[in-house]
Amino acid sequence: MYQPYPTPGPEPAAEPVQPPRSVRTAARLMYLAAGAEVVALIVALLTRGSLRAAILSRHPHYTAAQLHTAETARTVTLIVGALIAVGLWLWMARANGRGRGWARVVAAVLFGINTLDLIVSFAAVRDVADLIGGVVIWLIGLAAIVLLFSRESAPFYARPAAA
Repeated sequence: MYQPYPTPGPEPAAEPVQPPRSVRTAARLMYLAAGAEVVALIVALLTRGSLRAAILSRHPHYTAAQLHTAETARTVTLIVGALIAVGLWLWMARANGRGRGWARVVAAVLFGINTLDLIVSFAAVRDVADLIGGVVIWLIGLAAIVLLFSRESAPFYARPAAA
């Protein structure tokens, strides 16, 4: 029987491997954390008056100009930080959902940075709503990291990643 000569070109694509439930759940948690960042930012902006009170309680000698500057600096930092955090959560959810091995490591490093930020938050001038939001987001991140490094997830990251 006659066999056709193989033609050069791309090989047929392998079937995409579906991520295990642990990775899918971790990615969903990361999307949830991105949404929680947005909610925390909105709450922080709506409760800006409590930020003013927190600054005044920590620095009662501040003049009106110093208070305004501190309040504005904290607000700008919150907005920029939240936008960066949302972008990172979305990036990590997408990359981990695709099984990128580097993404699991990057997610762990970012979680470590988030942990340090939360610890510093307790010493910084912040209002209670901001701290509660930070703790909730940290807990979501902890759950995602535990799932990413679970036994069920390991084989998914050990395989060659699809392009």
